[in-house]
Amino acid sequence: MNVKGIHHLTAITGDAEENVKFYTEVLGMRLVKKTVNQDDLTAYHLFYGDERGNPGTELTFFDFVGAGPKREGVSGISGTSLRVADDAALDYWRERFDEFGVKHEPIDEFAGRNVIFFEDPEGQRLALVSDEHNQGVAGGTPWNKSPVPVEYGILGLGPVKLTVRYTEPTLQVLQLMGFREKSRVPAIAEGQDDIIIMEAGEGGSGAEVHVEPNDFLPVEQQGVGGVHHVAFRVADDDELAKWADVLNRTGLANSGLVERFYFKSLYFREPNGILFEFATDGPGFATDEPFETLGEMLSLPPYLEDQRASIEANIKPIDTRRI
Repeated sequence: MNVKGIHHLTAITGDAEENVKFYTEVLGMRLVKKTVNQDDLTAYHLFYGDERGNPGTELTFFDFVGAGPKREGVSGISGTSLRVADDAALDYWRERFDEFGVKHEPIDEFAGRNVIFFEDPEGQRLALVSDEHNQGVAGGTPWNKSPVPVEYGILGLGPVKLTVRYTEPTLQVLQLMGFREKSRVPAIAEGQDDIIIMEAGEGGSGAEVHVEPNDFLPVEQQGVGGVHHVAFRVADDDELAKWADVLNRTGLANSGLVERFYFKSLYFREPNGILFEFATDGPGFATDEPFETLGEMLSLPPYLEDQRASIEANIKPIDTRRI
């Protein structure tokens, strides 16, 4: 019972329409599902991924209109990365970022991989990481109708960085989940301990969590440009139920099993307060829309269909039809 890697990561936007433009038109990801936050039916939940939104490729956003900006701090997910095939892809992206005016740093090396650190229009900190020498969890398949050529397209999620004040409790929970220490790299912040690289399952960039110690920042305040939670891959419903038993036996308060229709979930907070989720690999996003038109219409799970009229009346329409 080990997690297989990263399933998805959910961030916060204050402008769903502009968010769609950036992640589909600039980053070239496919909007595979336009639905609502099932815990707040007035907010969108937007899923971007590879051609099908395969597990491990999904960067998702809650649309919280009027939310303030994120305040950087500990007890938060401070870094999101996206995988590309090789170093040549990073050269392409450096030029593309210049063309579109995306704030970015030069190509650099971090934790054994070449990377470009950049920001989206709302200040979310992201990185493109090269899979040139990567071994481990396979990446996804970029959509062949993306504005970005397939050979340079985003393959999925790479390492996720957690910034915490107390590393040991977080490491213990990751170890409970089947993560193991891979290596340590020097801290980014001066005077701090090394960043600890943890990996699960087959390893590789799709199965890494970087734990960054920091003892001087305040506690993070979530908001626009920040990350809400990270989800980890489990195989199926049976394994998810076993993880619920493990959390209960170890005294970690949790949500119990939650039906999300496109997958099933289980939520809990690790000891520094960061929200973790286990999510099943299936059934996936082509359950209620044809593959060819994923993300074009507002999709609702069957148990919300009777509320469609009120949901659509309280959410700003976004035209995501493709011509």
